[in-house]
Amino acid sequence: MNKKLIAPSLLAADFANLQRDIEMVNTSEADWFHIDVMDGMFVPNISFGMPVIKAIAKHAKKTLDTHLMIADPDRYIKDFANLGVDNLTVHYEACTHLHRTLQAIKAEGMKAGVALNPHTSVRVLEEVIKDVDLVLIMSVNPGFGGQSFIENTYKKIKQLKEMILTHNATTLIEIDGGVNAENAKKLTDAGADVLVAGSFIFSSKNQLQTISDLKNKIA
Repeated sequence: MNKKLIAPSLLAADFANLQRDIEMVNTSEADWFHIDVMDGMFVPNISFGMPVIKAIAKHAKKTLDTHLMIADPDRYIKDFANLGVDNLTVHYEACTHLHRTLQAIKAEGMKAGVALNPHTSVRVLEEVIKDVDLVLIMSVNPGFGGQSFIENTYKKIKQLKEMILTHNATTLIEIDGGVNAENAKKLTDAGADVLVAGSFIFSSKNQLQTISDLKNKIA
């Protein structure tokens, strides 16, 4: 039984006090830092650029889990490796040659992830599942924080878990969007390994306690 992980999403952090929020995650029971990179083309929003990630990497003491919501991600694989990113996740919908992209990520010493938009079936990964370290199921439409959770996600987790087991793969299942205390346990029971939580953690009064409570729910 592998340990269930919590990855606070820095997109929901206070950008004016980013170091403070990074230190909070460092001292918390959270496992990873989740960093969303958006280019304004693949999704209608723009977020962190390289200088901000470089600053995050300088202070972060846990795994940097980076989710690229960008067109043509192959251009930047080497750059993210140089910044110290541990996991690099690209969108299935943004990659023409997914297998090649996954190999390029691994060649730079990073773990390779694939993200799926809500409308994309997990079946599209059947041919590459053994090459994928983690699959990120978007449980909201990508681009903006604070959206409500899409219920069909549970079904997708179960289908994906079945595929992973059938192919004897070691792929982790990560869920991003609308994760909170109400659905966390249900998600891990369905087969999720990593939960990304943004607004739920950062808008709470006691962030350390909120992370601790989430960890206890899925332990």
